[in-house]
Amino acid sequence: MIGIAGPPGAGKSTLAEALVDALNTRLPDHPAEAVPMDGFHYDNAILDARGMRARKGAPETFDADGFLALMRRLRSERGDIAIPVFDRKEDLARGSARIVSARQRLLIIEGNYLLLNRPVWQDLPALFDLNIFLQPSLATIEARLIQRWLDYGCDAVTAAHRARGNDLTNAETVLTHSTLADIVLQD
Repeated sequence: MIGIAGPPGAGKSTLAEALVDALNTRLPDHPAEAVPMDGFHYDNAILDARGMRARKGAPETFDADGFLALMRRLRSERGDIAIPVFDRKEDLARGSARIVSARQRLLIIEGNYLLLNRPVWQDLPALFDLNIFLQPSLATIEARLIQRWLDYGCDAVTAAHRARGNDLTNAETVLTHSTLADIVLQD
């Protein structure tokens, strides 16, 4: 299991997908699979009930215990395991949306808070055989996040507001409260 952590917009999903594709191209039986942390976003109804919708994407808006339990299952069990996947377009997590098959045990786990030095999250690094941290500059993160929101149909003002608000706050949390990784990639 390889953990790829970093702030929003750092390129975690892109790197994870590239690694999975490269490994599956070179190895028989295609043993690699990406497992994103984003499937553990709390549903918007829960966030609304807790008054946390505006902070969506912050550590406390995820089911960290559920994610940790899945990581332990993936580490110890050998059968097929269903995982949730976040549908960014619909802004919701889809439970059991993908299967990690018994043969797929070269897992690339990606998420913002894999190295976060806070309760529950701090138990994750020990489960990974290798930890990678992506550390682009805040200017790069901001530009990528604005482009992400533009790509989802937001106008320029809304995209900039969303990126510069909660997204950059979450990025700063990742950059300042994560533990050391085995490998740090900077831009």
